[in-house]
Amino acid sequence: MEHKSIKKLSLTVNTVILIMVFGLMFFFHLCNVTFLVYFSIPTSMIYVIGYCLIHKNKLNIYVWLVFFWLTFYMGVTTICLGYDYGFHLYCFSMIPTMFVAEYMSYKLKKRSLWAFNVSILIAFFYLICTGYVASFGPVYEVNSKTASAFFWIFNAMTVFGFLIFYSKYLIYSIIKSEEKLSEIAHSDRLTQLYNRHYMLQQLEAVCEMDKDCFLAMADIDFFKKINDTYGHNAGDEVLKNVSSIIKSECSECIIARWGGEEFLIFSASELSNGKEMLENLRKKIEETIIEFDNHSIHTTVTIGMAIKKSGQTVELWIQEADNKLYTGKNNGRNRVIE
Repeated sequence: MEHKSIKKLSLTVNTVILIMVFGLMFFFHLCNVTFLVYFSIPTSMIYVIGYCLIHKNKLNIYVWLVFFWLTFYMGVTTICLGYDYGFHLYCFSMIPTMFVAEYMSYKLKKRSLWAFNVSILIAFFYLICTGYVASFGPVYEVNSKTASAFFWIFNAMTVFGFLIFYSKYLIYSIIKSEEKLSEIAHSDRLTQLYNRHYMLQQLEAVCEMDKDCFLAMADIDFFKKINDTYGHNAGDEVLKNVSSIIKSECSECIIARWGGEEFLIFSASELSNGKEMLENLRKKIEETIIEFDNHSIHTTVTIGMAIKKSGQTVELWIQEADNKLYTGKNNGRNRVIE
């Protein structure tokens, strides 16, 4: 969850609430509830100040201000009008929203909002306000069943709207975070290929199903010489370029950076043109000139290919591909050994 998206969300919510405040102010005027008309003036100012706080990235202060005033607003309107208008329902949306705000604060690496403690205080304040109305009745008696029915529905829908929106936003954010963590855990940072851990998971699953497929171990020829001649930054550039070519030429395969300059290419099915695909890959890398820091770097790869045998373990399968790779290395390099 990015700071920019949280700021945009805060501006949207602030605007929606401010519009609601003006709408309710007009309603209070029609019902001759003078105190709530005047009370709406400082309420609207709170959200005007909110724009300034959001603009200055004071999001923690903004959240505290809004939650304090919304709780206070809920209590005052409930005591003035009673249960019939549904203002007390806002308490039920504020508690989960507070936990969403806590999550946002964590993602922004801001100070904790103490959502649990604040939620208890909100619940306690709710009991005081509703207890007062239950004991003494509302301060104002507005004898309009149409108005009370309308605002009960309006406030209930608003509360449900906030609950649904914030719940969806929270779950979506958590899913995105989990996907990002999974991507980081399973990929190599330099090449953006899968890492050894992810590849082993895939191979173990295939071995359990005993499917027909093949594995290829590719190694960049004379990679140490590239590092020694042009520097490690040049070596990194070569790794990124070779990785990009492998992804392009072996698009139906799962590809992992296996070691420093070694790559493991796994096809989940025994492609009839597997050897041809790997040969095209070898030729493409051989024909590619990598430009780096005013140097033109030419490189090749040697590839060992192993078709999976029935009952073969992951370790033996990888070892077979590795053995064929070194057969190619010992016979001139820049070739595919099947």
